[in-house]
Amino acid sequence: MKSLFAFVSSLLVSIAMHAANIPEIPLKDIDGKATSLKAYQGKVLLLVNVASRCGYTPQYKGLESVHQKFKGQGFSVIGFPCNDFGRQEPGTPAEIKEFCSSNYSVTFPLMEKISVKGADQHPLYAALTGKDSPFPGDVKWNFGKFLVGKDGKVLKRWDSGTEPTSAEITKAIEDALAAK
Repeated sequence: MKSLFAFVSSLLVSIAMHAANIPEIPLKDIDGKATSLKAYQGKVLLLVNVASRCGYTPQYKGLESVHQKFKGQGFSVIGFPCNDFGRQEPGTPAEIKEFCSSNYSVTFPLMEKISVKGADQHPLYAALTGKDSPFPGDVKWNFGKFLVGKDGKVLKRWDSGTEPTSAEITKAIEDALAAK
């Protein structure tokens, strides 16, 4: 069974690496519906691996604030629940949605729970962190952030400690929104 899983994982990574760009990588939303980042074509995106039992979990508030501030300008935060670090996202999709809604009034899109590193790394994160990425290297913890431009290319990357509402992230979002 493990070898089948390893084969499927490597096949998915291969698909990600051969995708014309990040928006073409298949995803599922938090409800299990097939989607991709093509649904956000032409928008600036902040992709974040999130968890509900992490010291950085209060960043949900800042993520929602940034989402609200810029969503009318062609921007969206997208959360990717992740249980890779300290098993800090153990919930089911329904539990994750309820937690985000009731504790942080999250309205930005959430995707299915994925792995952002290791043998079962999701193809999106293989593309975001792989050797061909402008910012290669494993995600180090929950609430790592990637800014993706309107063209689907990665523009910036921040680790967990950078607050979503920081001047650095806000300026990068504004610059990406102003770019043609």
